[in-house]
Amino acid sequence: MAGRIADRVKNLAGSPTVSVMDKARRLKAEGRSVVDLSGGDPDFDTATHVTQVAIKALQSGFTHYTASRGIPELLRAIAHKLEIENGASYKPQSEILVMPGAKQALFVATQALLNPGDEVIVFDPCWVSYAPCIEMAGGLPVPVPMNTRTTAAELQALLDRAMTPRTSLVIQNSPTNPTGLVWTLGHLQVLADAARAHDVWVLSDEIYETIVYDGARHISIASLPGMVRRTLVLNGLSKSHAMTGWRLGYVAGPESLIAEMLKVHQHSSTCAASFVQKAAVAALEGPADHVRHMTDCYRVRRDRLVAHLNAIPGVSCESPQGTFYAFPRIVGTGLSSLEFADRLLEAEAVAVTPGDAFGSAGAGYVRLSFANSDDMLEEGARRIERFVKGLARPAAA
Repeated sequence: MAGRIADRVKNLAGSPTVSVMDKARRLKAEGRSVVDLSGGDPDFDTATHVTQVAIKALQSGFTHYTASRGIPELLRAIAHKLEIENGASYKPQSEILVMPGAKQALFVATQALLNPGDEVIVFDPCWVSYAPCIEMAGGLPVPVPMNTRTTAAELQALLDRAMTPRTSLVIQNSPTNPTGLVWTLGHLQVLADAARAHDVWVLSDEIYETIVYDGARHISIASLPGMVRRTLVLNGLSKSHAMTGWRLGYVAGPESLIAEMLKVHQHSSTCAASFVQKAAVAALEGPADHVRHMTDCYRVRRDRLVAHLNAIPGVSCESPQGTFYAFPRIVGTGLSSLEFADRLLEAEAVAVTPGDAFGSAGAGYVRLSFANSDDMLEEGARRIERFVKGLARPAAA
């Protein structure tokens, strides 16, 4: 083979969640009846009033390049949303950037923010793409363990130990994938104090902000005093509006940082799809009934799935405060996360994601998405129960 491959790519792990979904698709192609609980794709259709705007834009010929930042009406809609819903004020034409997906926004942000050797704090377990994006930018992920029982005082002690002169960025996600944790105001204040004291950026991933339960409330760290100027808010429409395939994300932050990100964006993807941006305006400015309906359905599914999982010997599961993921502990089955996921897929054709794909603190867990139909979730839970009961002497969870 002629030529060489870059070490930073050659040594990079592929996406574990995509890998599991690909395996599930192969089994389906072989004729297996697969229950895929591995992905993060809502099973609802995009709202009709949104798709109709996209169709109209296509039919009218709105299919060419737009300004790299995004079309003016979408930038204004995002700025209005951030001010009204999140309590953070941004200038539409200079402090917001629209991109083809929130994952692309994460990639561009790390490219613009990190120098080789910079350290980035991530809260373990966390979304599988944080560490690879940090590494591709030459940075070093520094995992800080955090779960639903971590107190604000404990978080402060963890950050005090983790932050060094090389720390340049903290990535925070609430509601959290995969644990379903919703950060409290107290936890956010601890992080804000640490960011100001150490003069570091915070990237706040708020992609699941609309999916919260039981009185939990999403708070953007950008709304805290002094944080709007050192926070990059990352969001999109994939989860909130069931628009994963539309690929529309955005970031908001200080003008100086957005200007640098714009250069990376221009040289990588130019702009988000024109007609998708029109649809995004309709999603943000139109009725929110569809968004509320999905969350109400997720709440019912969560309760049923968690109850079923907790009835399985060797399995225990906390009820997530947000997102559409359950994160059950499976150490009582005697299997590792990877063994559990692999053997479950082969034996019962149920696809779940091993917990250690999200970091070392996820070992002993698996992630299940309840962004699936009631019938599929019930069938998946039955198959998981049958699989676990078929194992030799599951221990206490």
